[in-house]
Amino acid sequence: MPDLRTLLVRLGFALAVLLAWHVLPASPARPVSRGYVLAPEEGQILRRPNGRVIVKVDPRTGSSRLAMGAQELDAGAGIRVHRHENADEILYIQKGNAQAILGEDRSPVGPGTTIFIPRGVWHGVESTGQGIQLLWVVSPPGIEGFFREIGSPPGSPLKNLTPAEMDEIGRKHGTTFKR
Repeated sequence: MPDLRTLLVRLGFALAVLLAWHVLPASPARPVSRGYVLAPEEGQILRRPNGRVIVKVDPRTGSSRLAMGAQELDAGAGIRVHRHENADEILYIQKGNAQAILGEDRSPVGPGTTIFIPRGVWHGVESTGQGIQLLWVVSPPGIEGFFREIGSPPGSPLKNLTPAEMDEIGRKHGTTFKR
């Protein structure tokens, strides 16, 4: 059995680790437990051939129940029709006009429009020829892993994935694309 001095040293070490956990800045390996504030260009930026995604909230940054990010689609680009097997999603259009696809329905959407997509519902966004900026929220998280796998960090070459590769990556993250 350890002596009192050894126990106190171990206790001091454990307290130092706990203190560091709550005081040091967050890293991807250690989520934030007190929340945080991000400016518009902060978060994990991922470039795509059709625009970019910024992951802002997810399990890596402290949220175990949802993920949130911003997405910019270049003029003429859209979001291929797909469904999430286990996640609800919200899209909030910030800039641009498009056609939202929700099940069999198509609706014009523009700035200020909110689109709620329950899990398992086919959905997508068709361009009307202009760029689109939107926010997305999913619960539970998971879509951010898809974006990380298909996107490229700034300064890296863009990934030009085939539809079959996108389908496979989507399946890994609970997303099925419509054919």
